Amino acid sequence: RALFAEYAAELTDPEQRRLYEEEVAALERERGVEVRFVHPTPGFVLRTSQGGSRRCYINVCSNALMGEPRARAERGGQRWELPYSLTPGREELRPAGRRRLVYDVAVEKHCGVGLDRNNATVLRGVSYKGFPQAPIIRSPLPGGAPKPPDDGESPLPPF
Repeated sequence: RALFAEYAAELTDPEQRRLYEEEVAALERERGVEVRFVHPTPGFVLRTSQGGSRRCYINVCSNALMGEPRARAERGGQRWELPYSLTPGREELRPAGRRRLVYDVAVEKHCGVGLDRNNATVLRGVSYKGFPQAPIIRSPLPGGAPKPPDDGESPLPPF
């Protein structure tokens, strides 16, 4: 238990998380890819159900990397473009030991789930459910990945 508690404390330590992100960014840069971590800023939470029986939560968050919403004038009103980022849903354990489904942003056709729209409700006083996870935006660097020396010694397959 002590080892697990130490591991959990290390995972939640902001300094350890920063070091991890720096290491991942350096590794990806070696592969010719720029990496940006999208840390969600909590907004509000929708509670609904999936498939009519399983409770799930939708975290609606923001981040400056996603860009600004834009409105275009159209006949009869405006059409809004809302930039978004999708991550797969995840199952988390609640403190009571029960499981819950959490989506940081859920769009039915992208995540392949059927959500109950009739009983969806905004949770008052709750800005985020679960533990925030930072998805990654990858962009190729100009010039691409540097070619590794071909000495036949690498245990990894080529990219």
